[in-house]
Amino acid sequence: MTFTQNFTAVGNNLALTAIVALIPILYFFWALAIKRMKGHIAGLTTLILSIIIAVIAYKVPAEMAVMSATQGAVYGVLPIGWIIVASVFLYKLTVKSGQFEIIRHSVLSITEDRRLQALLVAFSFGAFLEGAAGFGAPVAISAALLVGLGFNPLYAAGICLIANTAPVAFGAIGIPVIAMEGPTGIAAKEISKMIGRQLPFLSVFIPFYLVFIMAGFKKTMEVLPAILVSGFAFAITQYLTSNFLGPELPDILSALVSLFALAIFLNFWKPKTIFRFSAEQELAAAVTISCRKTNEVHYTGGQIFKAWSPFILLTATISLWGIPTIKLALSGHYEGANAILKAINSIGHALTFMPEVPFVHNKVISKAGAVPAPAFYKIELLAAAGTAILIAAIITKFIIKMSWNSWVQTFGETLNEVKYPLLTIATVVGFAYVINVAGMSTTLGLALAKTGPILFPFFSPFLGWLGVFITGSDTSANVLFANLQKVTAESIGMNPILALAANSSGGVTGKMISPQSIAVACAAVGLAGKESELFRFTIKHSIFLVIIVGIIVWLQNSVLSFMIP
Repeated sequence: MTFTQNFTAVGNNLALTAIVALIPILYFFWALAIKRMKGHIAGLTTLILSIIIAVIAYKVPAEMAVMSATQGAVYGVLPIGWIIVASVFLYKLTVKSGQFEIIRHSVLSITEDRRLQALLVAFSFGAFLEGAAGFGAPVAISAALLVGLGFNPLYAAGICLIANTAPVAFGAIGIPVIAMEGPTGIAAKEISKMIGRQLPFLSVFIPFYLVFIMAGFKKTMEVLPAILVSGFAFAITQYLTSNFLGPELPDILSALVSLFALAIFLNFWKPKTIFRFSAEQELAAAVTISCRKTNEVHYTGGQIFKAWSPFILLTATISLWGIPTIKLALSGHYEGANAILKAINSIGHALTFMPEVPFVHNKVISKAGAVPAPAFYKIELLAAAGTAILIAAIITKFIIKMSWNSWVQTFGETLNEVKYPLLTIATVVGFAYVINVAGMSTTLGLALAKTGPILFPFFSPFLGWLGVFITGSDTSANVLFANLQKVTAESIGMNPILALAANSSGGVTGKMISPQSIAVACAAVGLAGKESELFRFTIKHSIFLVIIVGIIVWLQNSVLSFMIP
């Protein structure tokens, strides 16, 4: 039995159906922001509520709704949850072996100022990881690094989520942009150009905004030269690469230019005062003594390189895993003649499983006359980015000379730490799959598209924002709403390239409140069960930034139309 989605299922009325579709989303906001539920409880109850609404209001067969939730849960565990496990595990290895103390010292040798550490680690290094891997790894790794440096866990997680705004659209080697070409027929390079004429404005602003959140306006102005170096280095490179090279490299190159530009600049310029958090100021004497002791310790270049080697290996492996040809081999889909890649392909094929999802596979029809959509449990054990990080962790074991017994024990400790975040991720991704199968997300998109030719350019980024909040992925949000953006834009006289770019640019501002991202960040910094606190921290910033993107798009549709390629 097939199920045809009905986007006006409630009273044959789009507005009324949209209100019903909003219920599980509003409930999730209420559960975290007001009720302050633990993340896994909020996720589980939201999932149950979405299934009930899908069955009763949208007439989805019960078995189809439940099985679509299991499909999402499997995807939540692999690849997303697997990245969290591997990332936290790698970080714990460096802490247990004492190597992280050397890493901490090396960062402090560049700057002891918390504002500048946030720019180096959360903004630049996090953007590099986003460009190479995506899927939660940037926030997990950079947040863990900041906590190790002495940041408050909540601040570390929140700052990394907000910093991740700038690179998300071009994350994972440009996949979010490339994904829009298929359903729309518009070249990815043209969409890339338009995004590259929107996001640089945010990329310049985000470093300033990060420091402002941390320290207030006066303390922000003290490090304005460093902020400008960091932001403009990133933004200019992002514009040039997205417009002249395509969507694959903007994040990686922008992050590297920003990171090295700021590090070099800090060799010649220092802030007048060293900023630390208020809790640290209360222990000023102890901190001063600690810093003196730190400054008295001198590590060789070899020791510093060894300490950083786990993260160098992580960068190398996830970058390798992201190369399209190698990615095909790792997932068992390589068809070329290269002998090495053919051998990897054989292993990848053996470790890739694609069983059909019962009651969902070829059963869901998006509209009358459309072909039923396939549905698989996509389990790629070798191709998963988490596997790349695990390989880095295995090599790290030999570099730091840790026994297998300690290595395995640390892995077990990691699994125990992240069990509730994994449950949170599984339930919220399951929720996303349920509302997509039911057609609730499309109902909300159609309702926003009704805002008309004057308001739609402003609200078009909100579609991407909503899509990323629901799915946790700019790629998924782009696939979900790309065609709707294109059709709506053409009907109101808006350039479809601008609307597609708006979807992706708006989506990046939704990443920081996505339940998946919140769970990932909390797991990385040891705040399992505190997801509500992090959500309350990021929600206001998310809304503020998506409004900025909406204004940029509205202006580009009118007085700044010359910016459209």
